[in-house]
Parts: sequence; structure tokens; C-alpha cells
Amino acid sequence: MTPDPAADRVVPPTGHTAWLTQFTAGVMAFLAVFALALSMAAGRLADRWEDALARTATIRISAPEDQMQVQTEAVLALLTTTPGIAEARALTDDEQRALLAPWFGPDLPLDELPIPRLIELTEEGEGYDSEGLRQRLAAEAPGAILDDHDRWRRPLAIAAGRLQALGLGAVVLILAATGAVISLAAKASLASNDQVIRVLRQIGARDTYIARAFVRRFTLRALSGAAAGTLAGLVVLWLMPSGGDAAGFLTGLGFEGFGWLWAWTLPLLSAAIAFAATRATAFAKLGTMR
Repeated sequence: MTPDPAADRVVPPTGHTAWLTQFTAGVMAFLAVFALALSMAAGRLADRWEDALARTATIRISAPEDQMQVQTEAVLALLTTTPGIAEARALTDDEQRALLAPWFGPDLPLDELPIPRLIELTEEGEGYDSEGLRQRLAAEAPGAILDDHDRWRRPLAIAAGRLQALGLGAVVLILAATGAVISLAAKASLASNDQVIRVLRQIGARDTYIARAFVRRFTLRALSGAAAGTLAGLVVLWLMPSGGDAAGFLTGLGFEGFGWLWAWTLPLLSAAIAFAATRATAFAKLGTMR
């Protein structure tokens, strides 16, 4: 990376290859910032879902109105004697109304509908024996059904993991496309400087010296373009609204803490890819120019 003015004159500082390299690196880095942010946000989302559903379970009691309170008290009494359960409580009408509000609205008349009673329990230590608890519930409260959230937690974790892999895969594809375009630009630059390269060879210049000039120039172009694209992407992410308390799936898109520093690895990766692509292209092209 040490500047060599004499060698740098081999590669024209302006022209279509110059702006094409910087523009491509900038646009690709801009897109890669969002792909990386999506991947990291999916990882955080999976952790939140895991934390929200871990070590908790719900018991749903469906019984006639005259038996609802009796079975609720029976289940609560049973749970207090069950090893591995730290706390158990029946949700109030207001809490159940809040849970159903996204689907039925805030004015749901619970007293007029046969809504099951929900009991929330929290594990402790090594947890409880779910199969044994189901059998005790079937014996003492036939209308009670245990839901340990496993059928919810596992698909959500899998979906978030796949989304995270999709984001990382998009970053890899974007960087690969950057390398391909830079390789084409380097090949075009080598072809346009065919006469200059032949003259340099006649006066004793080695292929390594000539290739180094192209590698240095295209690497620096990719680094500067990718840095500008990364900065633009981070600014856009920073300006995106957070969504507040009503945040949805994509309102958490972005970086947190040291995650902002990960984005600055993109210019370095772009420069490394440009270095490798240009070097391979230069030596391949110089090998055919005999």
C-alpha cells in the first residue's frame, strides 16, 4: 500500500474504471450495511423471543361457568405443591383482555363470552416434570391443559435463525458481486493500457511491478467507495424511526452497542476483495500479453 508515483501513473486516475469501481463499492457497501443490520437484528429478535418464552408456561382452563372458579383454585393449589415451579397466578380479566385486544379489539366483553381462564407459571431450578404435571391436571382438573410454549418457541427460534443466515448470505453475495465488478473494471483498465504495459516491459519492468500499480489503485478506490457507502448506510439506519412501544418486526432494524463497529469491517472486506480480484485479474491478463 506504499504510494509509488511512478507506478501509479500506469493506471489512469480518472475514467470510467475509476468511477465504476468507487460507485460499485459504495453501493454494494450501502446494501451490505442493511443486510448486516438485518442479520444482527434477527439474532437479537431470536434472543428476545427465547427470553420471553423461556422458563414460563401457561395452563388454559376450559370449563362451565359454575366450575371455572373451582377448577382454577384446584389448579393453583396443585401448582403450589409441584416441584420446580416458582410462581403461579391466574391472569385477571384486564390482562386477558389485553392479550386478546390485537385480534378482537380493546372492548371485548369477556363476561359475555366463554373465554378460558389462563394461569401463568414460572419455572425454577431444573424445572418441573411436564408429563407428570399433565397427568395430575387431567386427574384433578379435567378442563386444564398445559402449554409449555415449546411449540411456539422452537419455530420462532428457527425462523429468526434462518433470517439471520439470510442476512449473512446476502452480505456474502454482495461482496462477491463487488469482487466481480472490480475484476471486470481492472480487466478493462489493463486492456486500455496495453501499449503502456508493453513499453514498460521493454524497458525492463516486471509483471509484479506493473500488477502492483493496478492492485494498489483499485484497492484504494474500493476502500474509499465502500467507506462512503458504509457511512451513508449507517446514517440512514440512524435516522430510521425506532417505533417506540408499538415497534413491529422491522422497526428494530439496526445496530446496538458495539454492533455499529461491525459495519466498518465492510470497507476492509471490500478492499481485501478488491486486492485479491485485481491481483488475480492483473496476473491473468499480463500472462496473455506476450
